[in-house]
Amino acid sequence: MEYKVLAADDETELLDALELYTETENIRLIKADNGITALELFKTEKPHLVLLDIMMPGLDGFAVLKRIRTESHVPAIMFTARGEDYDKILGLELGADDYITKPYNPMVVVARIKAQLRRSYDYRESGPGAEEELRCFDIVLNRSEGMVTKGGSPVELTRTEFLILELFMRNRGRIFTKQQIFDYAWDSGYIADDNTIMVHISNLRSKIEDNPRAPRILKTIKGLGYKLEKE
Repeated sequence: MEYKVLAADDETELLDALELYTETENIRLIKADNGITALELFKTEKPHLVLLDIMMPGLDGFAVLKRIRTESHVPAIMFTARGEDYDKILGLELGADDYITKPYNPMVVVARIKAQLRRSYDYRESGPGAEEELRCFDIVLNRSEGMVTKGGSPVELTRTEFLILELFMRNRGRIFTKQQIFDYAWDSGYIADDNTIMVHISNLRSKIEDNPRAPRILKTIKGLGYKLEKE
């Protein structure tokens, strides 16, 4: 199938260069040079993934992502300036799945896009245990439907959060290092810093814990990693 990717960046020459690479991968790039146009195209084109530069006229990337997240959990990748750790963290907290530092290699961007598309649209495929429901405390994860509930109420997770939660719920009581979480929730060879996994864990806790500041379900094991408590 052909995937549609909405790419928003006021540096249009970068998008033109990126398009030369995406078109060879059966990915149609829908380009916007400002945040307002990006939102309009998102509604009309219904892309499979969005690429958002943070600094854009009209609406910045953060504002665009925030509005998108009110209606969709489409995978999102943010473009950030080199060394701007605050931007990376804020983007992840708003629901971004990944970030890429500018200036970037278009081949790296395409690889990240393909990784997100595989993770986002293949994780519901059948496989060992794919149809089962996983239960822990008052949380139910249904992999075949891609749904999570807490106390019977739906929990809206990004795809990355869903995959991380699935890893822990399948292995209750087991400690996972950051690298092991990377290996499961991201494609092999993906490189990310500690902030990425920490923000995703924090976001997940805010959705599944009664008191995220004092988590009783998803625990940090100092110096080792994280684990999901057994009931």
